[in-house]
Amino acid sequence: MVSLKDIAKACQVSVATVSKALNDHNDISAETKERIRQVAKDMGYFPNSAAKALKTNRTYNIGVLFVDEARSGLTHNYFSHVLDSFKQTAEQQGYDMTFINCCKTRPNRMTYLEHARYRGFDGVVIACIDFNDPEVIELVKSNIPVVTIDHLFHNRIAIMSDNAKGMEDLFSYVYERGHRKIAYIHGADSAVTQSRLSTFYRMGEQKGLSIPDAYIKEAAYRNADEAYERTRELLALEDRPTCILYQDDFASFGGIKAIRQAGLKIPQDISVAGYDGIRIAYQLEPQLTTLKQDTDSIGRLAAEQLISLIEEPKTTLIRPYIVEGYVEKGQSVRDINHT
Repeated sequence: MVSLKDIAKACQVSVATVSKALNDHNDISAETKERIRQVAKDMGYFPNSAAKALKTNRTYNIGVLFVDEARSGLTHNYFSHVLDSFKQTAEQQGYDMTFINCCKTRPNRMTYLEHARYRGFDGVVIACIDFNDPEVIELVKSNIPVVTIDHLFHNRIAIMSDNAKGMEDLFSYVYERGHRKIAYIHGADSAVTQSRLSTFYRMGEQKGLSIPDAYIKEAAYRNADEAYERTRELLALEDRPTCILYQDDFASFGGIKAIRQAGLKIPQDISVAGYDGIRIAYQLEPQLTTLKQDTDSIGRLAAEQLISLIEEPKTTLIRPYIVEGYVEKGQSVRDINHT
């Protein structure tokens, strides 16, 4: 491996001068810096990350704790886009990303906190996991800088999609198009689900609607098979809904399949709407009406705030950040006001 001493000899300067040039110190001229950096590059010099970590007390490596119940991993449409935005922002500021091992059946596995300390992560972003898991809570309560996505812990930075306003906007859009019999297939219990479901009921109350218990169903997030079965149950009702809201776009595909198998057309016979705004939903015919979440902003904010917490812990404000989405109107919700 090429050392600073080798570069100093080639440039006929001191090791201290080489170090200052490579670390962009102000007491070295721009011309000297450029010459030393070019020689270092030509010689194939790369700084030793372990040595750099000892000197700066940072590894410039961020841990990512991410796993979902459906085990869809990075094929998870919503969170894959959030993490892609996070990755781009972090890399622009000189940080790498490493996933924390989530396989609990692995022999001699470490806890999440042990893995984070073993890897020397400067900080950790946590998304799409069981936030009640004792190992997650242990990590959050540690002295490692942490930012969570779509879950709020006390005295920790959280980046939250505005689920209450998202459901409010989606419900209002469907209502304004004349629908009064609105069903909702919600996801499994979580803070996100609770926020959306309570808002659904509140909106129904505000609009003077009586929502039958039979109109409310549960299916796991991103589970098209369960959404298919719950949709069949809704279609079998004597007084079936005119519009079905789904827990997410991916799950809605199962519902759409059930509707078409029943010989019904969307939106002529029944309307549907999803949640998330994943790219494939734009390719459906008719295009799916959905609440488009701002994954770019969520990922970017998470990276910016975590890096700020790492680099400026005394001045970084610890608070939740709320990111709004918007209704992508599509063509899957019929306007029954004018028919």
